[in-house]
Amino acid sequence: MGGKLFRTFSFFSATLSFFLLIGIFAILFHYAQDSMHTFGFDFLWTDQWEPGEDDDGGIFGGFIPIVGTLLSTILAMLIATPLAMGIAIFLTEIASSRVAKPVSIAIELLASIPSIIYGMWGLFYFAPIVHSVFGGDGVGLLTAGIVLAIMIIPFMAAITRDSMNTTPSVLKESAYAMGATKFEVIKDVIMPYSKGGIIGSIILALGRALGETMAVAFLIGSVMQTVTKITDPTTSIPVLLANNFAEAEDLEMSSMYFLALILFVISFIIISLAKFYFLGRKVK
Repeated sequence: MGGKLFRTFSFFSATLSFFLLIGIFAILFHYAQDSMHTFGFDFLWTDQWEPGEDDDGGIFGGFIPIVGTLLSTILAMLIATPLAMGIAIFLTEIASSRVAKPVSIAIELLASIPSIIYGMWGLFYFAPIVHSVFGGDGVGLLTAGIVLAIMIIPFMAAITRDSMNTTPSVLKESAYAMGATKFEVIKDVIMPYSKGGIIGSIILALGRALGETMAVAFLIGSVMQTVTKITDPTTSIPVLLANNFAEAEDLEMSSMYFLALILFVISFIIISLAKFYFLGRKVK
């Protein structure tokens, strides 16, 4: 009886998650119809976002926020990934237990800080530093990317650390007995064994970076402007949706649903490709 109930509940949970995914896509697709019929694929290449007046619906395009989302995410991942890997390796293989425990707690506490606090800290403390070092206005793509990297480092580091801790001691001890150095053990034993957890941490951090709103809204500039320098202000899809959703009507509202649909598809494609690549490598 208990086994049957458990199987039924598991099947229901898995089915529910699938239908939730389909439902979100269907709702976004439905409300984006007006914009899709009006602009078509030109929406992807148009760099204007100008609401019209009276009967004029306006001109809306997603090029700038799409590019801003991708660039800020790529920048954050390029900064965060090596740092998170280094933190995880330090905590599992180099630091003593007296050091590793408090540092691990600090990493987990960083992950629990609300994103709006990161945004306020970045705006009032970090943006002036970026301005003095790299120029620009302080707020812009670079500032948003760096603070976004700081936000996702704890997730990547904590999951990677836990994955590395699952490496059997006998594998490491055997490698050391054969004369391997600590670097070789980390590179040839620990990293391959914990590859699944490492890739999983990167995927989770990537999803967080793509959809982050509040911190990026403080720091990216929220300007419909094409980026020519890394310090330029711009905008992203979540930021544009958060700033304009309350006042949007008719065609603009449909265009925002279109942007949300694009973000949904981008996230789904990137994460799916990463998962399929990982599964393919694992099978081999």
